[in-house]
Parts: sequence; C-alpha cells; structure tokens
Amino acid sequence: MQVSIENVGSLGRKLTVRLPAQRLEETVRSRIQEMGRSARLKGFRPGKVPAKVIEQRYGSQIRNEALSEMIGSSFQEAVTQEKLRPAVQPSIATTGRPENGEIEYTATFEVLPEIGKLDVSGLEIVKPVASVTDADIDQMIETLRLQRRTWHAVERTAKDGDMVLFEFAAEAEGFRHPESGTDRVGAVLGSGAYSKELEDKLAGHKAGDEFTTHVDFPTAVRTPALAGKSVDVAVKLVRVQEAQLPPVDEAFAASFGVKEGGLARFREDVRANLERELKGVLMGRLKAGALEKLVEAHPELELPQGMVENEARQLARQAGLQSPEAVGQFLPTARRRVSAGLLIGELARQNDIRLDSRRVSEALATIASTYEEPEQVVELYSRDPQLMSALQNRVIEDQVVEWLADHAKCSEQQLSFNDVMRPGA
Repeated sequence: MQVSIENVGSLGRKLTVRLPAQRLEETVRSRIQEMGRSARLKGFRPGKVPAKVIEQRYGSQIRNEALSEMIGSSFQEAVTQEKLRPAVQPSIATTGRPENGEIEYTATFEVLPEIGKLDVSGLEIVKPVASVTDADIDQMIETLRLQRRTWHAVERTAKDGDMVLFEFAAEAEGFRHPESGTDRVGAVLGSGAYSKELEDKLAGHKAGDEFTTHVDFPTAVRTPALAGKSVDVAVKLVRVQEAQLPPVDEAFAASFGVKEGGLARFREDVRANLERELKGVLMGRLKAGALEKLVEAHPELELPQGMVENEARQLARQAGLQSPEAVGQFLPTARRRVSAGLLIGELARQNDIRLDSRRVSEALATIASTYEEPEQVVELYSRDPQLMSALQNRVIEDQVVEWLADHAKCSEQQLSFNDVMRPGA
C-alpha cells in the first residue's frame, strides 16, 4: 500500500492511496466461489452454480462491496500509519478501475486539531450543592396526594382549589367565540392554567349562577381564538367540585408499589427518588458551568467545520427542522458543543481518565429503576450499541467534569432542593 498526504488548509487532509489490484481480484474471485457453493438458482442444483453464472448475475454487486470494504480497511491502516486523527468520515473518490496493476483512491477529510497541554488550575468554577430534607419529602408526598385527588360536587360557592365546570361565550366588536352557542371548560381555581383573571371572577359563585364580566385573556390560553383578546364574557357555572385528598396511610403507599414496610419504606423510596433526580440535575448544572468556563478559556481552538455542521444538523433534527436556514441557526450552539467535546476528550487523554465500567453499570441501573420492568431496560441497552455508547459518553463526560472541578478553583454554592429543581419558582 502506498500513501501520500496533502494538506488542504490547517485541518483538511487529502490522502491518496494506491493498492495492488490483485488484492481486489482475489477477494472478488473468493466471494464468487463462496456464493456458488451456497446460492440457489433455478435450473441449478444447490451448491453447483457455475462461477461464470454468479459473476454474470452478481459480479458488479460483489465487486462494489469488496472495493468498499478494501477502501474502508486500507483507510484505517493509512491513518494509523500516518498518525492522523480524522474528525469526520472521509469523502472518497475513485474510479475503482485498475491502472498499471493498482487501484487508486483519494480520501478527503478533516483531522482533529492539535491541542497543547491543558491547564485548568486557573478556571473558576461554581459547584452547586444541595440535599434532600424531610420537608422536601413532605412536599413531594403532598404533590403525590394531589395527583391522586378525587373530585366531589358541592352546593357552596367556588373558592381556590375547586374544580369549576362552566359554559361561556366571549364577545367583542366584530368577534364572537364560539360563533354560536357556548364553549364548556373546566378549570381549577387559582391554578392560572386557563385564565387567572377569569378564574378569580368565577370564585364566589355557585352552580347555576350566570353573570357577564370583562376579561383580558393572556396570549397563552388553551383556546387559541381567545389568545390576547379583550372581551366581554357571559358565564354560566355548571358544577363546582372540591378536591378530596387521600390519607397518607399504608393503602396510599401500596398504590405506589410499596407492598411491605408501610409509610417508613414509602418515605425511603420517595427520598431515594428525589436524591436520584437531584444528583442528576446538580451534575447537569456543574457540567454546564464547567464546560462554559473551559470553552471560554480556549477561544483560539480551531474546529473541524464538518463536525460543527454535523452537530448543527443533529440539533435541527431534534427540533423538528430540516431547512439549511434552520441548520444555520444552530451553528453557534454547535460550535460550543463541538469545542466542549474536543476539550473534554483531550482532558481525558492527557490525564488518563478512563471509562469506569462500574459507573456505567450504576448509571444504567439508575435509568432502569425508573421503569416498571427494569430488566427489560438493561437488556435493551445491552443489545443496542448506540444507546450504550451514548450512556458511556455521558459517564466519561461526568468523570472528566468531576476531575475538572477537583483541579480548578472550585467554590461551592449551597442551595435548597427547590432552588435546584424549581429555579425561579
């Protein structure tokens, strides 16, 4: 195999590879013979199909496959031999035809940038710290009670927390909703889920009451026709219901799968779930902050354009967008993510940070524990290389970020559970 290299810009490389044509011909002949022993064609006994017939019917396909595999394997040999680190898949150009006993192809691609020794000792990183308290557990149990609440009709006037079913028609100059008749809507007073202004005006009325009022609807409302409208609303209350919360007893615990251990075990399970969620969010916030500082410290890092464009396309697809204009909107984010990924990988390489298989198993067990049949989730990851690779990448990123926090100027920011899980609430 003969290899020559041409630099195309600072990161672009063009490899020209020449291979003995005999290598391809031997592979093609071998595969034709092998197919002749296993092919089943009408008019021929199994295993007795002549090589000439196989070549006539499948020769082009066999040759193309063999050529593709030969190029793939020789490309890997070439980049290893020349100590190159491709950033993206190469663009291959070849006629595939032998010339002077050789087959030649060119591979054009970008390489990963050479990154010098990374010193993170001067980076100032904030590590958020929080824990789960008994009050957080009590609050979550109250949330769970609300999820299991039942509704019962009452004769009294409505107040915050009640579910009110009402019919209405909204009118303004040149506008009416609905065009005829009335709309029927249910709302929990005080939640603001439909319209806080209208909910406030429903309070103090009981089933059967009718009244007209003026309402300025928000732009985000379940009825699109009313978004941002200032209208007069004729209302008739149909039903008022109050919530009944289930008692926190062993039956309540059993409804969440706690068959033994009663309320004590239930609280332990709630704590474990909250701690798992908190740990993940804390790591996410630490990672975001640390990587932002790391990227900002290396603005000169040259990025392979192919990696940036691939990342932008992936972000656009995740957002349900495909157009070139949409992809362009994600380029700044893609650059930051590619830069962070390259720097993370280089930190791992320079400091011999290797994937901890124990942490991969723990992360998989954590994911699986959130499903009703965790064994099936573990089996799914074990069978799917892409899923497992994504999990492994996340774990090694976590390991590098933890190393980064240990070796940078790291200060702790003490937060409550709610500060972390419900920022701005």
